[in-house]
Amino acid sequence: MESSKAAEVFKALGDENRVQIVKLIAKNGEICACNLLDKFDITQPTLSHHMKILKTCGLVKSRKEGRWHHYSIDEKRLGELRRFLESI
Repeated sequence: MESSKAAEVFKALGDENRVQIVKLIAKNGEICACNLLDKFDITQPTLSHHMKILKTCGLVKSRKEGRWHHYSIDEKRLGELRRFLESI
């Protein structure tokens, strides 16, 4: 993983809500946006903003089912991040 890509992931994780979102997704394997909204005191547009940042850095991927998005960790990117950290 390039340093710039790692920095993008770290920047995305610089927000406490996004760290908690990633932890919930990792714990559940996949989670619906509706369930994330139930867990956090945020609006749907705020959740969408957080998810866009997490998806843009490649840490999270999504699929749409009906009107809801379901989120999961991108294991490939997570592995790249792990290897990057081990190389430091």
